[in-house]
Amino acid sequence: MLKSLWKPGGGLVRLDLNGHDNDHFFMQPQELLLTIKLFKGIVIVLLKKTDMVRFVYVVIWTLLLILTSCNAKNSYALEERQMERIISNTGGDDVELPTMVQIKRNVAIREYFDYIDSLVIRYDSLLPYPLSEHIIVRNNPWIIDTLANTDYYRMISRDSFVYDQRQLTVLPKGSKLHIPDSIKANQILGEFAKTEIDVNIPEFKLRIFQDSVLLYTFPVRVGQNRERYLKFGDRITDLRTKTGIGTIIDHVRHPEFYNPANGRQFYVTKRDDGKTTIMPQIPWIETEINGIRNGQMIHPTTNPETLGKAYSNGCIGTREADAWIIYYYSPIGTKLKIRYDLKTYEEGRVVALFKDIYGKNN
Repeated sequence: MLKSLWKPGGGLVRLDLNGHDNDHFFMQPQELLLTIKLFKGIVIVLLKKTDMVRFVYVVIWTLLLILTSCNAKNSYALEERQMERIISNTGGDDVELPTMVQIKRNVAIREYFDYIDSLVIRYDSLLPYPLSEHIIVRNNPWIIDTLANTDYYRMISRDSFVYDQRQLTVLPKGSKLHIPDSIKANQILGEFAKTEIDVNIPEFKLRIFQDSVLLYTFPVRVGQNRERYLKFGDRITDLRTKTGIGTIIDHVRHPEFYNPANGRQFYVTKRDDGKTTIMPQIPWIETEINGIRNGQMIHPTTNPETLGKAYSNGCIGTREADAWIIYYYSPIGTKLKIRYDLKTYEEGRVVALFKDIYGKNN
């Protein structure tokens, strides 16, 4: 598939989907003028301006003008058709067709985000909507499934020990990605706007709702019921997870790992099965609660045995697989509610009671 674009200074050039010049392109206007002048000079010098020469000269000049006119008309027509394809969705009935991208090499987790970002940069200016990583991946849900299956404990259940998760291939060579058309993209954007993350602390549950419909429920761990000195804040800190209404305000796609108690950086983790691995590269999600950024993150834990417990330094911990799903359902701006409800109801009746882990009702 080729794209037609104007080069600086005029002239139409054909580009392939990688942005490279195609071998066949129309002549620049300046080049045509130089060609005309060259022919004119050659004719005058060789034929000495006889009557016959003047006749031949006029014929050649007329032919060159005709060729120039045809070239210009073709150029303008191609440019016009290209612009119609690109902007037709802004007011007409036509819609930009989806584009398929075939992956030409294996892409591992360590380079996954750079690869997806390169697609955003390549296609964003050609589409009538703002393309993003989250739109691409939600339009290709198999990517989320593949990422979730890199979970250490899922791999172990398949008898596959993985020391460095970043080396795993998540976009295999030959697989295909589809860039959505504007109708599908607007549908995905509408879903983002209707999505809410709901966390109930004493229930140790995180839920994802879309337009009030429950999509996912995940087990989590929450902050401990105590205060502790943390080097990061250089103060005594209340470790209980904060409640309130807020939004997702940032993503950390390449997290660095520090012990908040002593401020020391670390690179490896001891798993629940006693084995040591490199810390996995999975995005962390930063929250803002009641207008305050207090460092309370939603992120994976490498020790899922701690889920269902008040165990963290205030963050909301999830399984590795679940963290990928939550990330792609939590673009920046997603609504968030963190609550402390000791009862759950169905049709007006209490169906579950939870332990008051923070002693709020004592």
